[in-house]
Amino acid sequence: MKDSWKKFVPQAPTRAGSAEWFTGQVWISQLIASPEPMNLRVVRVFFSPTARTHWHTHPQGQILHVKAGISWFQRWGEAVLEIKAGDILYIPPGEKYWHGASATQAMTHLALQAAEKGTTAGWLESVSDEQYKANP
Repeated sequence: MKDSWKKFVPQAPTRAGSAEWFTGQVWISQLIASPEPMNLRVVRVFFSPTARTHWHTHPQGQILHVKAGISWFQRWGEAVLEIKAGDILYIPPGEKYWHGASATQAMTHLALQAAEKGTTAGWLESVSDEQYKANP
């Protein structure tokens, strides 16, 4: 009988988030990078207070599961949502948004997304301090 189980191990060491994608101190641990046809990527991301992503989209959408702390999440043109540990969000493909830690608490989440032609995200402009400070 063929063994169809695969043990997933972290694909790369924990690394600092790129300034091309994040503002503030962010640490990323890739947990799963599955092969085709699934192309699933699972990462654990730690955000220090005020750290955040740039505006971005995901070609296949994204699921965020906040594991600790308080997250701020904002879709383009909409009000900021406060997301807490245990909350799970689904963001549809192509939606422009950002997310990160609140101003006073760090946040850790799991991010799940599928790669499309090797790409999981389309990175856009940074969220300015003025945009961030306009939040709760």
